[in-house]
Amino acid sequence: MSEGTVRRRWEVAAEAVPPQLLIVTGAVVLQTGSAVATRLFDVLGAPGVLAHRMGIGALLLFVGGRAWRRRPARAALPAVVAFSTVLGAMNLFYYLALERIPLGATVALELTGPLAVAVAGSRRRLDLLWVALAAAGVLVLTNPSTAGLDPVGVALALGAGACWAGYVLLGARVARAIPGTSGLAWAMLIASLWLVPLGAVTAGPVLLDPRWLLAGATVAVMSSVLPYSLEQVALRRVSTQAFGIMLSLQPAVATLAGLVVAGQRPGAPTLLGIGLVVAASLGAVPARRR
Repeated sequence: MSEGTVRRRWEVAAEAVPPQLLIVTGAVVLQTGSAVATRLFDVLGAPGVLAHRMGIGALLLFVGGRAWRRRPARAALPAVVAFSTVLGAMNLFYYLALERIPLGATVALELTGPLAVAVAGSRRRLDLLWVALAAAGVLVLTNPSTAGLDPVGVALALGAGACWAGYVLLGARVARAIPGTSGLAWAMLIASLWLVPLGAVTAGPVLLDPRWLLAGATVAVMSSVLPYSLEQVALRRVSTQAFGIMLSLQPAVATLAGLVVAGQRPGAPTLLGIGLVVAASLGAVPARRR
C-alpha cells in the first residue's frame, strides 16, 4: 500500500470523527507528550529532548506531508525563516521552562502570548476584564510568596508566550503562502538545523542511544506530528471560536497530564493562577474569532 493511499485513508477516517473530539484528543496527546518529555530531562536535558522532538517531528512531517513537493516561493522565504526562528525559540524556551516549573503553570504563562494577540486592537470594554484576569493570574503565578515558582522558569515561560504570539501572526502568513502542513514542515526543518546541534552538544552521545531515540520519537509523534495533523483536519470543519475555546483549556489539560504522568501536584495558589488565565482566555474567544 502506497504512502499516499495510507494518508488518504487516515484523512477519511479522521473526517468521520467530530472535529471537537479531534481537537480535544490533540490537546490531550500534546500535553501528555510534554509530560513524558519532562521524564527524559534527567538523561537528555531539555535541549536534547527538544532535538529529538523537532528533528524527528520535522522529518516525519516533511516526508509524510510530502512537503518537498511544495517548496516555498522566493517571496515567501523571509516569512518562513522568521516563522522557523519564532517556532524554534518558542519550543526552546518552553522546554527550558519545563525543567524548572510544573507543566500546567508553564502552559498557562505561555498562553498569555496568544491571549495578547486575541485582545490586541479590540475595542470592546469587556476585554479589559479579560486582560485584568490574565494579569491577576500571572501575578499569582509569578509571586514567590504565593505559587513559589522558580523565577527563571517563569521568565522562560513568558518568553515562550511572546514567541507564541509571533507564531500566531507569522503562522498565518506562512499558511497563506504554503497550503497544508508544508509551511510548518519547512519551518520545523529549518529550526532543526540549529536545535539538533544544540541538543547534541548538551546531551552528547546518549542522544543517539536507541532507547532514547525511541523515547524521543514518541515525544515527537505525541507533541508535534499527531496533534498538528488532528488540528489541520479539525480546523477545516470547526469555527475559530470553537478552536479558541479548546486552546484556552490547554493549561487545564496540561495540569492533569503533569499530575498523572509526571506526578506534579500543583498547590492551591498555582491552581488559582492557572484558573484565572484560563478564564481570561475563554472570555477573549470572541476577540480571537475576529
